[in-house]
Amino acid sequence: MKVHILWSRRRDMPEMAAIDAAGFADPWCEDRILGVLRQRNAIGMVAEHGGRVVGYMVYELFPDRIELLRLAVDPDARRLGVGRQLMRKLAGKLSTRKRNRIGVHVRESLLPAHLFFRDCGFAATRVVRGHFDGEDAYRFVFRAEADEEAPLERAWREVTT
Repeated sequence: MKVHILWSRRRDMPEMAAIDAAGFADPWCEDRILGVLRQRNAIGMVAEHGGRVVGYMVYELFPDRIELLRLAVDPDARRLGVGRQLMRKLAGKLSTRKRNRIGVHVRESLLPAHLFFRDCGFAATRVVRGHFDGEDAYRFVFRAEADEEAPLERAWREVTT
């Protein structure tokens, strides 16, 4: 499924919250999403298809890295490449010299998310005890590579061919 990735807007919040509620045990409501996006270094992007939001991500920019705070895809659009397209967009913001990595914490119990991030070229680097209200998390990191075809580019080519 080919999507258009755009900056999130206030009018996207209900769809973002509905997608979040369908995918997480601890969903973010509209107010929570908006509150996070009001932070100075937080950015939201949506994936649109056919005039509706089918996925979104929220991340924070730091001088040396990007922290992915949330990535969610509508259940009807899962396994169609939406998440990979969002990750490809995010990886495009990396540089081998400045902001050179993306980090994300994933609940220990979310095996599908672990597999997704691994397939996108992320590596689990450590366990963070009690990160999610007592549940452990795995820290995944994706690093910008100097070679011509990084893992996300290979994954993108596989999805589009």
